[in-house]
Amino acid sequence: TSTDTPLLGESSAMKRVRALIERAAPTDANVLILGENGTGKEIVAREIHRRSHRGGHPMISVDLGATAETLFESELFGHVKGAFTGAEGDRMGRLKAADRSTLFLDEIGNLPLHLQPKLLTALEQREVVPVGANKPIPIDVRVVAATNVAMDKLADEKRFRQDLLFRLNTIEIELPPLRERREDIGLLID
Repeated sequence: TSTDTPLLGESSAMKRVRALIERAAPTDANVLILGENGTGKEIVAREIHRRSHRGGHPMISVDLGATAETLFESELFGHVKGAFTGAEGDRMGRLKAADRSTLFLDEIGNLPLHLQPKLLTALEQREVVPVGANKPIPIDVRVVAATNVAMDKLADEKRFRQDLLFRLNTIEIELPPLRERREDIGLLID
């Protein structure tokens, strides 16, 4: 299973990644993982969660690259019955589901600009307001976010709110592509 996949590599780049994981995991700092597709961002997220004091709870993942944009808000924040057509019951959002655990936001670069302030507020206030509700629900969540979007694109205010980026990027881990750590290829083939 993907949960047991180890982070393979003896290159200096991978040793640096492992050292960052070891430093980041026991803290409650939010982590931003940067890297191209296939570099192992989810493996790093799972490892950070596993080694944290939140590791006893399941890590909750949201793939913002595979979620329909119309569902982002309900997916992240939840909704109450009747909030919109088809909302037949209350639904807990992923932020609340990750209470006392880690929320892995994969492809954070796909989060639409209009929802970024709502995520920022939830992280700052440590509470969520489900769609259609007016009462906030307290949450205790550590966020590990990942993206294949280059840092210079994330640094574009028209694409990504810089205050949210600052909040997500307490610790940054950049995963090198295989072409930059060719000495690990043999190990990966084995």
